[in-house]
Formats: sequence, C-alpha cells, structure tokens
Amino acid sequence: TQVELKRQLGLSSAIALVISGVIGLGIFIYPAGMAKSLGSPLWLLIVWGVMGLAALCGALCYGELATRFPEAGGGYVYLREAYGPRIAFLYGWMLLLVLDPGLTATLAVGLASYSSFIVGLSPLAMKILGIGTILVLAGVNILGLRLGARVMLLLTLLKVGLLLFIVFWGFGSGIGDWNNFTPFVAQRPGSDALFAALAGASVAGFFSFAGWWDLTKLAGEVRSPAKNLPRALILGLLIITVVYILTSAAFLYLVPLESVPADEKSAQTFAAQVGLALFGQTGGQIFSSIVVISALGSLAAYIMAAPRVYYAMARDGLFIKQIAAIHPRFGTPARAIALQALLASLLVAVGTFDAIIAYFFFVTVLFIALTVAAIFVLRRRSRDNEAYRTPGYPLTPLFFLLIIGAMLFLLASNNPKQAFLGVGVVVLGVPVYHLLFREKVISSQ
Repeated sequence: TQVELKRQLGLSSAIALVISGVIGLGIFIYPAGMAKSLGSPLWLLIVWGVMGLAALCGALCYGELATRFPEAGGGYVYLREAYGPRIAFLYGWMLLLVLDPGLTATLAVGLASYSSFIVGLSPLAMKILGIGTILVLAGVNILGLRLGARVMLLLTLLKVGLLLFIVFWGFGSGIGDWNNFTPFVAQRPGSDALFAALAGASVAGFFSFAGWWDLTKLAGEVRSPAKNLPRALILGLLIITVVYILTSAAFLYLVPLESVPADEKSAQTFAAQVGLALFGQTGGQIFSSIVVISALGSLAAYIMAAPRVYYAMARDGLFIKQIAAIHPRFGTPARAIALQALLASLLVAVGTFDAIIAYFFFVTVLFIALTVAAIFVLRRRSRDNEAYRTPGYPLTPLFFLLIIGAMLFLLASNNPKQAFLGVGVVVLGVPVYHLLFREKVISSQ
C-alpha cells in the first residue's frame, strides 16, 4: 500500500498550474473596470506592473519556503513550521469550510453562466453543468496526478493561446481604434479621483494575480522541487503579467472606455462588446466560449491543488485521519479530492455562497502575509545553506508585505464589518482545535 505521494510533476506542468491557477475569470472582469476608473492607459500599466512585481516577490519567498519543506500542503506547512499547529489549523479550517469549496463553486457557476450565454440554459441546467464539471474534474484527478496534469496542461495551453489570439487578431486586424489610448497619461474626464481609482484598481489587480501560491500545495509531488518550484513560480508569473498587460491593451483598443459597463456585474455585457468587435454578430458567443475554457482550466488547477492541504492536515492529526489515505492503485489523495468536490457541489446546488466568500477575503490575505513573514522566523531559527534562497532578501519579502499591508488596509476600510466577521469565524476554530485535535498533536510529538 502506497503511504507517500510520488513526485510526478515536471517543470512544464508546474508552470501550467501557476498560470491556470491565476488566469481565470478575473482577466475578463477586472481590466475594463480598472481602465474606466483610472481613465489612463499609463496608470493601468503601472497597476499591472506593480501588482505583478508584488506577486513575483511573494512567489520568490514561497519558493524558499517550498525548498525548505518540499511536502504537500503549501502555506499550511509553512505556518505550522513557523508558528505552530494551531495557526496552521486555523488556515486549513478556513480553506476547508469556506474558501476552497466556495471558490471551486464560483468557478463552476461562472463557467455555467457563460455557457448559458452561448446555448441558453435554465437555472437548473446551469447547476447540473456546474456540479457535473466539478465531479468530472475531481474524477480525473482521483484517477492519477499525471492524467490530471495532462488535462490541466492542455487547458492552459488552449487558454493562453486563445488570449494571445485575441491580442494579435485584435491589433493585427485593425478593427480597433488607437485613439482609445489617448490621452495616455492624463486621466479622462469622468474618471474617478486618482487615489481612489488607484486603490480600487490595486485591489482588483491583486486578486487578479491571486492563486500563484497553490503550486506549493503540491510541493511533495514536484520533481526536483528545489529547482523546479522557484522556476515554475517565477516563469509562470512573468507569463501571466505579460498576458495581462497585452490582453488589457487589446480590450482597450477594441472597446472605448465610454462603452465599458460601470460595474463588474456587467462583465457579460463587456464580453459581448469585445466579441462583437472581434468576430461580428456571433462574437458574444465565441468570446464567451473563450471565457468558459479559461474558467475550466482554473477549475482543473484548483481541484488538483486544494485537497493537498486537507491531506496534510489529516496526516498531522489535525483532521479526520481517513482523509490522509492515498489510493492504493492511483496514488492520489482520493478522499481529500472527493471531499472538496462534494462540498463545492453542495454550494452550487444551494446557490448562496458569493456573499459568504467575500467575508474571507481579508483573512485570506492576512494568512498570505503571515506565510511570507514566516521566512524571517525560519531563517532566524536555521541559517543552514538551502538549495534556493530568496533573491534580494530582506527587501523582497518586505516589499511584498508592504503591498499586502496596503491591501489589508483597503479591504478593512472598505468593509470593516465583513473583514472582522471573517476573522471572527476563523477564530472560532480555536476551541475546535483544542477540543478535538490538540491532544492528538501532543501525543504524536
């Protein structure tokens, strides 16, 4: 009976997981609103550049942490090693109960929603499609990591290829208007005040890059982790930043800011506008198909990475021990994958989860900050030479923490009730830890 996960992921699959984990629905939702609020192509370029640099700095730190602890679980493991099992449990508690099933359901519902724009689906059919997609991808990942990686790699190549096609077809066909980029520096009349616009665009940009850390959850299954994990994070984020900048420029070239919907909820309207400009009367359906493929790739990556945290928690005695079982034939944490799929499917069936997830944005960012700060704690404890050390240390983690501190301030000031209620729910995990798991952790040490 297999008792350990095998190292089967190569560099190309790891890069694909970073790209698909990040590029999802956000690139089709956020850039239009960011551009309209900022009213300046230059400021939009600056926001993408700064958020991309911040994500790269965070990824460099995660690369060192993953090299120190190349095992399944990612941030959960680094929090456990730096701050102890209680903090790590609270992070896993949040992921398991709310964030992972909620984000999985969000991607599935987004996929079904854009599919409905193509073929016309009833609300019930949309739920069935969303749940069916989750279950199929979960089944693929249960059948083997290599199979799941091949599917995800194919979807990633298709996703990036289609986005680049939009860029080259959009600019090469001459169907847009270069005047949409003028004025390039100054804000257009009707734009938001610059500080408020930068604050809102930065939050949108930050969440557009969210998810790069999911690769480290599979650190126990990446071949040559000391070499491949940092490379995959760096190369993946560089590709993502270039794609975001080029795609945003193409959108701006094709659709003037005056025609951009005023809110993110009108994302399908914007998709129809871009599709109409690119492909004519059937453009909305064609562009929606591209969005569906992008969401499908992200869903595949998320279903692959997320369950490794539950597996790691169960292995450490911080969750039901049966979840740590590895399938004897397929070599995957099948029960952990099935658990995520079941919880996400229930949320899709119920249909009320968007507002719930929003309560945990603040605390999720807080945990990411704690994880990157762990590099200071762990370096102070051990000064051994690792195969990989964060370039530019300590400025690299400090810059990331500065950006993430600004994100925390903006999230808390924008909706303090939402932020602190999310923290409160996570803190409720403390008595659960002490009542159910603390003695198991002590006895295992």
